[in-house]
Amino acid sequence: PLPPRPGRPGGQARLHVLATLRAAAPKQRLRQAHSTGRVAIRAEDFHIQRYQQRASSCLILALDASGSAALQRLAEAKGAVELLLQQSYARRDSVCIVAFRGAQAQLLLPMTRSLVRAKRAMTGLPGGGGTPLALALKMAHEQATQLQRQGVTPILVVLSDGRANVTLQGLGGRAQAQLDAQSWGQQWRATGHRALWIDTSMQPDAQAQQLAATMGASYLPMPQVQSQRMAHAIERVRNPSA
Repeated sequence: PLPPRPGRPGGQARLHVLATLRAAAPKQRLRQAHSTGRVAIRAEDFHIQRYQQRASSCLILALDASGSAALQRLAEAKGAVELLLQQSYARRDSVCIVAFRGAQAQLLLPMTRSLVRAKRAMTGLPGGGGTPLALALKMAHEQATQLQRQGVTPILVVLSDGRANVTLQGLGGRAQAQLDAQSWGQQWRATGHRALWIDTSMQPDAQAQQLAATMGASYLPMPQVQSQRMAHAIERVRNPSA
């Protein structure tokens, strides 16, 4: 809700009763001379209600399910998603989850505000294997395009060490895999949408930093992923003015 303003009710504009009474109150002594003791309200006193229309957003969470540390990473990400959904329910914001491992990226969860669906989607997700980062960024870009058509603002959060080793064709090869990831990172930057890269390496990784810079994403090293800290970082990206 925004502060009420003077105006005539009608159509979509509804009368703000309290603000109208406050506007009329100082004038009652003058008006009571010709009234019957009731509150005398004139058209000049009318105030209408106003609301700010908030555009809904969708958090696209790209989860790296590859490597030996995948299970802990996924468990903490699940906790962060639960916190975010609990906090954002009143705002009608939503989440979308892309998981990547082996030779493919998977749309684990289409856009939803359901905490139950999010928990179910992330339960039992297998970990390990290669890191098809480019495929994940491509899928995130495709999801963002669909969301934008629906009037929803996409925000991408990548949870990975950035060490891509699977190409867009699903083949092994670190050099080409990194080039493919850089290419889709550039395409994300061209959209102008916000992004956050959470680096899960034991030490801040140059490849992850470079990819974050290419995407225009905020970069946050977090070798020990913590759901509460992760949720706070995502919330800062989602609402930078808070």
